[in-house]
Amino acid sequence: MSVPDYMQCAEDHQTLLVVVQPVGIVSEENFFKIYKRISSVSQISVRDSQRVLYIRYRHHYPPENNEWGDFQTHRKVVGLITITDCFSAKDWPQTFEKFHVQKEIYGSTLYDSRLFVFGLQGEIAEQPRTDVAFYPNYEDCQTVEKRIEDFIESLFIVLESKRLDRATDKSGDKIPLLCVPFEKKDFVGLDTDSRHYKKRCQGRMRKHVGDLCLQAGMLQDSLVHYHMSVELLRSVNDFLWLGAALEGLCSASVIYHYPGGTGGETGARRFQGSSLPAEAANRHRPGAQEVLIDPGALTTNGINPDTSAEIGRAKNCLSPEDIIDKYKEAISYYSKYKNAGVIELEACVKAVRVLAIQKRSMEASEFLQNAVYINLRQLSEEEKIQRYSILSELYELIGFHRKSAFFKRVAAMQCVAPSIAEPGWRACYKLLLETLPGYSLSLDPKDFSKGTHRGWAAVQMRLLHELVYASRRMGNPALSVRHLSFLLQTMLDFLSDQEKKDVTQSLENYTCKCPGTMELLTLPGGPTLPPVPFTKLPIVRRVKLLNLPASLRPQKMKSLLGQNVSTKSPFIYSPIIAHNRGEERNKKIDFQWVQGDVCEVQLMVYNPMPFELRVENMGLLTSGVEFESLPAALSLPAESGLYPVTLVGVPQTTGTITVNGYHTTVFGVFSDCLLDNLPGVKTSGSTVEVIPALPRLQISTSLPRSAHSLQPSSGDETSTNVSVQLYNGETQQLVIKLENIGMEPLEKLEVTSKILTTKEKLYGDFLSWNLEETLAQFPLQPGKVATFVVNIKVKLDFSCQENLLQDLSDDGISVSGFPLCSPFRQVVRPRVESKPVNPPEGSKPGDPSHVKTLEAILNFKYSGGPGHVEGYYRNLSLGLHVEAEPSVFFTRVSTLPATSTRQCHLLLDVFNSTEHELTVSARGNEELILHAGECQRLQDNPPSEIPEERQSYFPLRGIWLQIGDKCEVRVKLSSRRGEASVEGLLNQLVLEHLQLAPLQWDVLVDGQPCDCEAAACRVGDPVRLEVRLTNRSPRSVGPFALTVAPFQDHQNGVHNYDLHDAVSFVGSSTFYLDAVQPAGQSACLGALLFLYTGDFFLHIRFHQDSASKDLPPSWFCLPSVHVRALEAPA
Repeated sequence: MSVPDYMQCAEDHQTLLVVVQPVGIVSEENFFKIYKRISSVSQISVRDSQRVLYIRYRHHYPPENNEWGDFQTHRKVVGLITITDCFSAKDWPQTFEKFHVQKEIYGSTLYDSRLFVFGLQGEIAEQPRTDVAFYPNYEDCQTVEKRIEDFIESLFIVLESKRLDRATDKSGDKIPLLCVPFEKKDFVGLDTDSRHYKKRCQGRMRKHVGDLCLQAGMLQDSLVHYHMSVELLRSVNDFLWLGAALEGLCSASVIYHYPGGTGGETGARRFQGSSLPAEAANRHRPGAQEVLIDPGALTTNGINPDTSAEIGRAKNCLSPEDIIDKYKEAISYYSKYKNAGVIELEACVKAVRVLAIQKRSMEASEFLQNAVYINLRQLSEEEKIQRYSILSELYELIGFHRKSAFFKRVAAMQCVAPSIAEPGWRACYKLLLETLPGYSLSLDPKDFSKGTHRGWAAVQMRLLHELVYASRRMGNPALSVRHLSFLLQTMLDFLSDQEKKDVTQSLENYTCKCPGTMELLTLPGGPTLPPVPFTKLPIVRRVKLLNLPASLRPQKMKSLLGQNVSTKSPFIYSPIIAHNRGEERNKKIDFQWVQGDVCEVQLMVYNPMPFELRVENMGLLTSGVEFESLPAALSLPAESGLYPVTLVGVPQTTGTITVNGYHTTVFGVFSDCLLDNLPGVKTSGSTVEVIPALPRLQISTSLPRSAHSLQPSSGDETSTNVSVQLYNGETQQLVIKLENIGMEPLEKLEVTSKILTTKEKLYGDFLSWNLEETLAQFPLQPGKVATFVVNIKVKLDFSCQENLLQDLSDDGISVSGFPLCSPFRQVVRPRVESKPVNPPEGSKPGDPSHVKTLEAILNFKYSGGPGHVEGYYRNLSLGLHVEAEPSVFFTRVSTLPATSTRQCHLLLDVFNSTEHELTVSARGNEELILHAGECQRLQDNPPSEIPEERQSYFPLRGIWLQIGDKCEVRVKLSSRRGEASVEGLLNQLVLEHLQLAPLQWDVLVDGQPCDCEAAACRVGDPVRLEVRLTNRSPRSVGPFALTVAPFQDHQNGVHNYDLHDAVSFVGSSTFYLDAVQPAGQSACLGALLFLYTGDFFLHIRFHQDSASKDLPPSWFCLPSVHVRALEAPA
């Protein structure tokens, strides 16, 4: 026997072997359809008995193996079933002849046979026959199973007759010697009458009867016969048959202990109708318990027809431990015979299956190791593949996964051995796939993304290379790309620099013909290969969703409820809402993206390869919102450090968008890399809200861009910065073009300005504009431009510090201030300040060469489109950087009395601090040319009248308002013009040195004010005198009593008050004023009569009463009244 059956198991010893074969030409599909139905009848219960008959079907069985049927009866073909197609009566004789020819092959051992004929109908098919069954077709054959059962019953009848015939031989009959094929020539010439020969014949026959009993379902009888056979054969050293008897004893014991079978699902049988007593409690009792044989039970021929005594004295079969010992002993006997290699190999396989059930893996591995080294005849390549595959399955059965994978791989390599004319690459590939679990290798890259690497990387890489080569030879380049991608992704850390280059070069060669995709690949046989994303090419360490630029960030219009509080809840605060917000904050980012605007995600990546890595088609993977990804391409240097990469895209709809990962194309392989599958990636969140579309505003100005980047205190950024250089006092227009570069109309616009913190004092409006002209062009459609004009007016302090003027003339004061003497004005002592004589260089802000910087922010708040409906707007900031160069300085100031007591002339010394020639002019005066560095005096004439609105201002600032607002010095430099104001200069003097009394006294003679020129009257005519009081203080004043005292000034310092003969009062000379409320007026009237011509002055004095004691004396300065009495007309 040269063809081993690797599927053999111990319970096969109780089966009857039936061969099912086609006769003539039968399609494979039809044959196996009937074969499957026939093999379903694998066991039947014997009628009128508790015994069960088991059948083993084979559709191919070598005839040479049938010659070993006497050695082990389960190897003997006892039944033959043939299947044939016959469609005409004339073909029937030839078909039936073929059936007889087929029977002759196994004729010496057959108990019975059957022929199933399909397609033949008519007279022949209607003839009743026991050995032939006719069916019209393969569908209409319902009685196949019943025919098979009848066939098996006929086999049982023959089997039972043979068992009885062998067991009931007459004692005088000579027992034949059973032989295996290679023994027949060795027994020629032996003495058949010797005791040794007879014992051999008896022992072999006992073993043969034990086989028949086991097949006939008499397990206990078979144990008895096997035990007796062992004793007989051991005594004559018949080792080959002794091994067979021991193996039969082991098989019977295995059937008893493991009724479920040892061959797995294919060999499992349900043990029914056993003749054994129910002794389950004693089945697994340790220790060898052989049947004690009574020598008296043996007749002269060694066989007693009544075995009931022996059955009754049988203690039990072998224990599970002794089964293995007997297997070892049997195999050792088999190994003595070279021609028994197949028997020895199958015995090892059976023992391994038993040990696998007993979970004794180490002992099972010893049997398998012995099976590996059993030398059979020269095996064909197919037989070698089968042998290694079975060894692999057996090692897998006992838990030796890596050893199993080793033999599976050997079988795979055997499929493509050089000696095979047509290598089976598909079979090789399939076997290689089956080896993966044994080497801790999975084709799912997710299994390699967490934890430490499992398995031997070198062996795994070798296996993956073999998979790549096998798939290429199969003609499936997609599989080659997938396996090579998996190798590069999972084994990257174990590849040398040269191997990395070689693998990537091979991958590029493959992907030129078949690019790598993210699709599932279905393998031959059904399983699928998951996609392999290149998450390590490049390696991503951080993912950060970026906010929109400051100029594009949407802002929510303020409402009563905060933005983060749900308006659906009636409560101001709820811990549930707060808890939900806390959980959401872990994932959702607190800024928004805008529909239709480009959004950015920053990745920190690095290249682990020893060469430049080119990444193409790198874009974002998102969900929740329709998103248009804008792919990027990058090239990373060899073994680069962390490298920032920004991926962009445009959300097309609103909602909540989640960035799930990114996609790349590297070495021709397209990859979808999900963030959940990236180990060690840091991210601050991947979910952000997308709000409805808003317009986009772009501004351009008439001024050049500035290199100075302004940073507002609020932290916002300016989108554009412009700069301009102006002289102090100069005004310039800034023309801003507003262009709607978005897709939505611009409907709303608000403009505000903010001057950044500056140490410089600004006067007037630094920035001014008229927004109505711009809003008239709204709504601004996409692509349209509107114009907005801003006036920039630089008006800083024009005063010069005292360190520039060390010497002061007597006719004026320095800018730092000292007493000003002016008619009817309050005089206050100057502050005494200690000032350094030589201040440090750099601390001279009044230095003519010192350029001062002014910075301001113009904020454009705009909205429109669907975003405006949802209450969102955008802010665009324009930074303005102004360098103010000094133009002129007022170095000295002095005043001269004017014709009015409430006015004065202002004298200014103007200094040209520029390097150019200036032209200056004041109100009503001619232009004055100042050369560079020149200083000249300029007079400013005050206005003849003070407007009413100016007079109502706060009195303490009266001088500033009346003089400062009206006194403007015009400066002209070439084509550039400006105005220099004395606001800063006079502001110091007014607040610290000059105060105009809050009580305004006006004296009218004949209804005309008399504080400017002398009032004229006629001698003898009464002159009406009126005193008015205007209260500009915040408190109520009065009542007051005033006395009018006329006098004459002789121009020599002598005042003559004795004028009783020259001036007479009509009524009383004392005037009374009632209490005057704040901002109120009061007046008192009187009359005088001048008796002589001349110049008279009226001195008005206050009575020292309680009402005036609490007020400062400076509040009671009344103007002098000059009256000129003329001759009366004749």
